[in-house]
Amino acid sequence: MGKRVAGATGADGTEAFARLLRELKDRSGLSYGALAKRLHMSTSTLHRYCNGTAVPVDYAPVERLARVCRATPQELVELHRRWILADAARGSRADQATGTGSAAGAGSADTTDAADTAGAAATADTAAAPPEPVVVDVPSELAPPLRPRRRRTVLIASAAVAAVLGAVVLTVGPPLGGGNDSDDREAAGATAPTTGTADPRKPSASPSPSAKRNKPASSPSATGTGSGSAGSGAAKGDGEQGGSRPTDGSASDAVPLAVGVRPYVYDDPCSQHFLVNSEPEQVGPPATEQDAPRWAAAYGAVSSGEQRIALTVQGTGKDTVVLNDLHVRVLTKGAPLAWNDYSMGVGCGGGVGTKSFDIDLDNGSPTVTVKNGQRDFPYKVSESDPEVFYVTARTKAHDVRWDLTLDWSSGSRRGTIHIDNDDAPFRTSADVNRPGYDYPLGGSEWIERIG
Repeated sequence: MGKRVAGATGADGTEAFARLLRELKDRSGLSYGALAKRLHMSTSTLHRYCNGTAVPVDYAPVERLARVCRATPQELVELHRRWILADAARGSRADQATGTGSAAGAGSADTTDAADTAGAAATADTAAAPPEPVVVDVPSELAPPLRPRRRRTVLIASAAVAAVLGAVVLTVGPPLGGGNDSDDREAAGATAPTTGTADPRKPSASPSPSAKRNKPASSPSATGTGSGSAGSGAAKGDGEQGGSRPTDGSASDAVPLAVGVRPYVYDDPCSQHFLVNSEPEQVGPPATEQDAPRWAAAYGAVSSGEQRIALTVQGTGKDTVVLNDLHVRVLTKGAPLAWNDYSMGVGCGGGVGTKSFDIDLDNGSPTVTVKNGQRDFPYKVSESDPEVFYVTARTKAHDVRWDLTLDWSSGSRRGTIHIDNDDAPFRTSADVNRPGYDYPLGGSEWIERIG
């Protein structure tokens, strides 16, 4: 699988990533301006990536930079791993900033509560004071000065607050009469944070920064044998976005690894073909690898002939996780689609040779087989030592929907994670004598492929 990354985390991981970018850039002989122009990004953005002050949110621009700089297959794998660690370090910094802001907000709340307590005490003292003497027909020059009308103001404010709290209680409380008590309690709990103290056992309704990043996602299995599911940026089953959830409230039940999925990996810009049930006039220009998921979703496209995916597997804690085996599941198999074939590039060179595993979907019982002399499972991963697996599924005679399952173990715990394409199965269809179209460089329309 290529060499592993040392356990660099935090600032060290970011610097290691930036250092490799600088090495590739310097070796290319291109200036920052010339390289940025080829990558379709600003010079300042490229400079920030190379000096470590910024980390790309997605891996696609990093891979384009590496290819332009003629990185070797080993360098591509190394760069991907370093980007994973740098992205994780950036997420940790964002989470720490969020925690600092929450602490500051709690301090403000404490100050407000103290002020409210002091105000309540002052109100009680004022209410306990003896009544003012009544003075009648006293000349203005002898009349005592009027005291501030504090008591009346405080009492009016207290009455207003009591009225508001009463309205909130009526709104939040369960309806009178029969019904499902548990449902009523849940409905009340949804609005309960409006007043009182927040329940620390309940998650915040505010999205966390990690949910917005493209971080690996996985679903957990319980202790013993269980199952979960993972997709590109989303999780299902017992899992939560970007992590896992214990089944009985204990941290020991959390799945110890996460799986990130890239559903369309270009071996080279020409390797990816899609079948689309539309004529060329209705199909937009080809997509880069970064935009391929959106392009495929927009046109209902299906991978043509083969589909190459990348799985980034990373531990979520300090414990080592053993990846025991990877399996393919064929969900449906039918006749190939009679759609047009569209290539995502023309005039391309050879691939980078980073294929690792292969699946023959036409086989009666397809399996995940090792390729290119790589060793087979098991593998080991941890938080600071991820692995990247490339899986290529091929078919010459069928339209196949399929997904993957990954068996793992860590100490006495073990389980299975289901891997799919964002809660949907992967889909690959054979291209059987269908019209093919290319989009020439610098062109403005699809041209029918000859031969």
